[in-house]
Amino acid sequence: MSRISDRTLVWDLPTRAFHWLLAASFAGAYLTSESERLRDVHMLLGYSAAGLVTFRVLWGLVGTRYARFTSFPLSPRAAIDYLKSLLALSPRHYVGHNPAGSWAILGMLALIAGTALTGWANALEIGPNWVEDVHEAFGNATLALVVVHVGAVIVSSLLHRENLPRAMVTGYKPGSAPPAAGTRWFVAVALVAVIGAFWAGAIPAPGVAPGKSIVQAATQPSTSGHAAKRRHRDGDD
Repeated sequence: MSRISDRTLVWDLPTRAFHWLLAASFAGAYLTSESERLRDVHMLLGYSAAGLVTFRVLWGLVGTRYARFTSFPLSPRAAIDYLKSLLALSPRHYVGHNPAGSWAILGMLALIAGTALTGWANALEIGPNWVEDVHEAFGNATLALVVVHVGAVIVSSLLHRENLPRAMVTGYKPGSAPPAAGTRWFVAVALVAVIGAFWAGAIPAPGVAPGKSIVQAATQPSTSGHAAKRRHRDGDD
């Protein structure tokens, strides 16, 4: 006699691919942000993050059940109540995103979009010098929110006795609930292919030499005069 499954497919494959690609892109961009030699790596990863955020916004409109923004419990009261229950070590269980997590995701999407936009303007010398400060502020705010998010995931995993990071790998969470409508593997393959082509240099990036891959960017120092131009502009102020 077959056993009834006690798992539910919650996170479709495009959502999982987006999650880990964005984590890698943001982490890499942040770690290379102070290196002029790795400026091209920083820019390529920044553009990747911007493209991934764009994808996630679209997928939040047309994706599967738990990926859609309409499934996010965004009531401010629900978020406050959830945070209180978390502090009381007895949080309510949600199949998809919980209220605090929903707000954190929207916040990260907005902050990364702002970071990418100001980074693009700064790299191409568009706008006043304070754009660089705003870019750094956005990046640091994103990092702070990521740290809080990771901490909340760890706490929630312990309190609910479920491995939330593993769920973002497998797509499945324990329990019985309406499943996501399929894995949508073809969308995930297309997403990974586009990011891979971008990293391979097949898709041009403003401010980076045409055809330059992320591997070349990591092994060949940037020939941009960005730092010198910035120092010159700072001296003129």
